[in-house]
Amino acid sequence: MSGSQLWDDVDFYFTSHLSPDDEALQAALRDSEAAQLPHVNVTASQGKLLHLLAQIQDARTILEIGTLGGYSTIWLGRALPADGRLVSLEYSAKHAEVATRNIARAGLDKIVEVRVGPALESLPKLADENPAPFDLVFIDADKANNAHYVEWALRLTRAGSLIIVDNVVRGGRVVDAESIEPEVRGTRAAIEMIAAHPRLSGTAIQTVGSKGYDGFALARVLA
Repeated sequence: MSGSQLWDDVDFYFTSHLSPDDEALQAALRDSEAAQLPHVNVTASQGKLLHLLAQIQDARTILEIGTLGGYSTIWLGRALPADGRLVSLEYSAKHAEVATRNIARAGLDKIVEVRVGPALESLPKLADENPAPFDLVFIDADKANNAHYVEWALRLTRAGSLIIVDNVVRGGRVVDAESIEPEVRGTRAAIEMIAAHPRLSGTAIQTVGSKGYDGFALARVLA
């Protein structure tokens, strides 16, 4: 059995027992596929992890940077109380339209707001609204701007908030200090910012599975 097949089989085993999709999640994936959205959504196991982290945080407010078809948004939104708030920023109007339908079908449209436009334009506008600090920020957008997103996450959170950065391993390319790939450079900048910033304590975890070899970074905001 090949390594990738084994990863798929293990993923299936864990997912079927610990994080099975329901109709709303399955429909979100089907509609994303039908709309030809990129196949870069989190897996069911990763979605469940986000859900659990939001619950562990006792999150009432969540910021998501990168909505895609709303699959991760649904997992995160379901961790919020009835009066919680999730703001999700999506660059593509097409993706946002698909996500908005998926979120509504999941019954989360009252607490989830999808904002369309480049995140680096949406974030200053959001900050100008002086929102309550976000308890959790999930960053899963264009990787070249990861460091900028972490910086904005710091501005919009409080001591004790959690920042999650997805896709940080880049198939192992993150170790290449000479890389000219924008996604690698942006990810390295984010990791180095987390390492050096006095208000952040973080780590990064490598993962394998049906999405291949990758990983995520976690950072807790300090006082």
